[in-house]
Amino acid sequence: MPLDYMDPQLLRASPVGEARPNRKRLSRACFNLIHSRNLIYNTCWEDPRIDRMALNLGADDTVLTITSAGCNVLDYALLAPRQIYAVDINYRQNALLELKLAAIKALEFDTFFNLFGDGHLPNYRSTYRRQLCALLSPMAQSYWDRHIDYFSGSGWQRSFYFHGTSGVFARLFTMYVMYGAGARDTIEALCNVRSLDDQRNLYYTYVHPILWKAYIRWLLRRDTTLSLLGIPRPQRDQIERSYAGGIFQFIKDCVEVVFTHFPLWDNYFWQVYLRGAYTPECCPEYLKRDNFERLKAGLADRIHLYTGSLTDFLVTQKPAISRVILLDHMDWLSSCDTAALQREWQALVDHTLPGARVLWRSGGLHVHYVDPIQVTAGKRRYRVGELLTYHRELAAALHRQDRVHTYGSFYIADLQTA
Repeated sequence: MPLDYMDPQLLRASPVGEARPNRKRLSRACFNLIHSRNLIYNTCWEDPRIDRMALNLGADDTVLTITSAGCNVLDYALLAPRQIYAVDINYRQNALLELKLAAIKALEFDTFFNLFGDGHLPNYRSTYRRQLCALLSPMAQSYWDRHIDYFSGSGWQRSFYFHGTSGVFARLFTMYVMYGAGARDTIEALCNVRSLDDQRNLYYTYVHPILWKAYIRWLLRRDTTLSLLGIPRPQRDQIERSYAGGIFQFIKDCVEVVFTHFPLWDNYFWQVYLRGAYTPECCPEYLKRDNFERLKAGLADRIHLYTGSLTDFLVTQKPAISRVILLDHMDWLSSCDTAALQREWQALVDHTLPGARVLWRSGGLHVHYVDPIQVTAGKRRYRVGELLTYHRELAAALHRQDRVHTYGSFYIADLQTA
């Protein structure tokens, strides 16, 4: 997160050590149990506005990115690069992007916005059967045959954006704030206010007193809760080591900065989880009519999906990649599978163009595990750090503008592979 907004006293080595081995194993089991059988992300939790400035995409670029919910893949496509490869080891995430691509091809804008803007469609099942399912791969069709009711608009999870592991947490949190704590009118006012001073006043007067009670503090320290948020134990450990007050204080400070330093009327990431829907004025770029038409006219055809690891994709497909977006998955690999992390960087060295730009995020305030990784380039062995040219000032400046504001750090680097 932008550290400028925080008390410098918080940025010190925390006395909290690494989790004990038994706790790590239990935490990993909990995380795997929650995520191994579920759609994790129903919307992307990375700000493509800063990615656009970091990537400097051109017509000759070929992009490799982790799929996640596919929102940012579609955002990058609007910049008209040559090709985009969306890769995810979780087939459900690719199934979601496939559904979006099918809907772009087959539906008119208003129906498309009902699905992915409002998060529900009255005739969702017949629309799926008549217009969408035949356009899906067997894998994606099998998934949505079983889960298309996510868009039904009924039940306590009344929006698609309250499904998936992150969506379930968002729904529970929203129910607590709006109904349990009686702040429904305040949340609506926060989403609609057009003065940052008024927004800040609403937050400190009405939201802050109900948000950080003792039992909320307890919940946000539980591995089960953090797993629903998509935060694995390795990310928690990084924060506990470097941030005074640990994970709870980190989350609290992130939320406070979002509600007091960024205009919420321009923050669709947080609005969708507060409301369960986007609005035409506050939504990802792919949900805007003109951009939808551009995607429909051919830009969406430049997107190609692959289910598997980044390493498998690079080794088997051998693409010439000029832009890479790694999200934050290396936090997990750095703790749980360092051999896989080394193979991934070797594949990046082998199959990206010289000077390829690489972006990644981390839950930690500083990433120390990338530079020491050993790879072979040409006939020599290198540390990855010797092959990377970091753009630290640009990364820091863009990180301060990140509307999501839940990552500890952001990195931009060019990879010299020859």
